[in-house]
Amino acid sequence: MYVHFPLHPSLPSEGTTLSKLFAGRGLDVRAMQAQMAQRMKAEGLAFVPHEHVSNTRLAQELSAWALGKGVSLVDALYRANFVEGADLAKHDVLVAIAKGAGLDESEARSVLEERTHRATIDRQWSEARALGVSGVPTFVAGDGGVVGAQPYETLVKLVERAGAKRR
Repeated sequence: MYVHFPLHPSLPSEGTTLSKLFAGRGLDVRAMQAQMAQRMKAEGLAFVPHEHVSNTRLAQELSAWALGKGVSLVDALYRANFVEGADLAKHDVLVAIAKGAGLDESEARSVLEERTHRATIDRQWSEARALGVSGVPTFVAGDGGVVGAQPYETLVKLVERAGAKRR
């Protein structure tokens, strides 16, 4: 099951910069981005560091709508955000992503303008908090879980502890 989660729920609608987001925390943002780029490369995933951080609330609402139609926008949203540096708070950007996935452009725009999936995302955010989710991605199996980008073997151990058998 896929549950949307607000990594930074207090972001303003226009987003912010990584420098502002992590200000005062003593973190080396460039080093963090370099580490993430290395992890993504090792997994064969594209990743281009960007300074802007989008408020993804509307992207999550659009994603919930698309999932209800049997279409996942997760990969397209990932690519737009982490490779292209697109602003996922902009309606035109999100509508283009939906259209690229074969969804109706005018219906996607209506979903965003009317906020038809606001309650769905509110509920999922609440569920995520109740499960103790503190980062993305979070993988849950049985009564265990792991947070963050993890090596394959870590995920295998998680599902084996939950009772899955290797084939």
